[in-house]
Amino acid sequence: MNWNDLLRMSINSLRRRKLRTFLTVLGVLIGTASIVVMISLGLGMQQSMYKEVERSGGLTSIKVRTSESDGIYDDTSKNTQDSKVKRIDDKLISEIQKMDHVKMVSPTYEISAILLKGSYIANIQLKAMNQEGLMAQNLELGSGTLPKSGSGQLSLIFGNGVLTDFNEKGSGRGYYDTGKVPDIDLTKDSMFLITDTEHYNSDQGNAVFGGTGDNSSGSKDASDTKQAKPIQKYVVRASGVIKGGLEDYNENYDTVFCDLDTLKMLLKKEYAGKVIPGQPKTKAGKPVKGFYYTSLQVKADDMDHVNGIADTIRNMGYEVETNAEYLKSMQSQFAVVQAVLGGIGAVSLLVAAIGIANTMMMSIYERTKEIGVMKVLGCSLRNIQQMFLLEAAFIGLLGGIAGNILSFLMSTAINFIAKSSGSISLGEGGSISYIPWWLVLMSLGFAMLVGVLAGYFPAKRAMRLSPLAAIRNE
Repeated sequence: MNWNDLLRMSINSLRRRKLRTFLTVLGVLIGTASIVVMISLGLGMQQSMYKEVERSGGLTSIKVRTSESDGIYDDTSKNTQDSKVKRIDDKLISEIQKMDHVKMVSPTYEISAILLKGSYIANIQLKAMNQEGLMAQNLELGSGTLPKSGSGQLSLIFGNGVLTDFNEKGSGRGYYDTGKVPDIDLTKDSMFLITDTEHYNSDQGNAVFGGTGDNSSGSKDASDTKQAKPIQKYVVRASGVIKGGLEDYNENYDTVFCDLDTLKMLLKKEYAGKVIPGQPKTKAGKPVKGFYYTSLQVKADDMDHVNGIADTIRNMGYEVETNAEYLKSMQSQFAVVQAVLGGIGAVSLLVAAIGIANTMMMSIYERTKEIGVMKVLGCSLRNIQQMFLLEAAFIGLLGGIAGNILSFLMSTAINFIAKSSGSISLGEGGSISYIPWWLVLMSLGFAMLVGVLAGYFPAKRAMRLSPLAAIRNE
């Protein structure tokens, strides 16, 4: 008996028992869909992580911070000019740039700031970087370009969710209270930027900037006693806006970027002789000499040299984070998550395998006489086994195909609901459920394998049937 005969007999056998075949295929369908969707949830989280790593500089990126968590912002006695606190300055940048296999070193300076537009106010996190650092961020702009350096005019890149940070000055109500964003066009409107948030807040948002400002309730540092001039406000415009809507959450959702050199120039002029926001000060409240950054982004020329550079910088007394280390730790966690989710889905497929075995056993009992006739006519035991295994494999294949179709529909529905509700941060173009083609092929093969294994023992039973006993069977 050739393979064409075996295929034809197997298919005809399944057709004669349409209802039983349908119910068995339905069990495989549910099992396959369960295991694929469960694994796709883990893969979706992993894919989002990969995209996040790529946006933050890839696997060759190294982030350097001061060894003291409050090394920049603290104003206690330990942060005097003679202290041993490891800070990030231009000297450190120069040292790291001279290291072997270092491709780029870019400083980042972060401060809190206030944006004013009409009757609206927003507290923002202003992140200043040089041109090289901004380009390394891989910012996907919906409109505009990166801010230019050396122009003397501060221009900003707004995150796609910055509008949600604006509140009404009087009531304090904002987007999360009303569900409406202010009538502000980030791409066109100019607004005021205030870096001296401490004194602005101490004045309780006094709109009369031309006065001297009452600082009696504020800090008593020596530099603050000289606060006699109006709070500085800068007229700023957008250089660009990050692509995405209010529902597209990402790492830079409500971050505001600007050019580092321009901001440093303005701050040094505004705070001449005083402590610049985010900079250390002496015990007497005087500014510490030099300019210090919040963090550094270092890029290696090759992934193989990342750990060596990171270890060298750690030995210098700084905290170091690498995307490679982060990715490795997250991959081990995701492996556990995927194993658990896949195990849950596999239970359904195990139940389906029991259904296949039951169907094949029933088929043997119903076809006992047919099997006896085949043996008497000279059909080999191997052919009989192959016929039943093919039937089981067909059931697995049909259930696998239908299960994958259902999986894609369920995955699309899950992503749509998650994105519409906004309850889960997916990022730009992110998905909570992701089904790659290798998972489709693997699930089809696994469904067929389950079918063949479930049909193995029934097929062995069919081989052991006595031809004479089978022919006499009614």
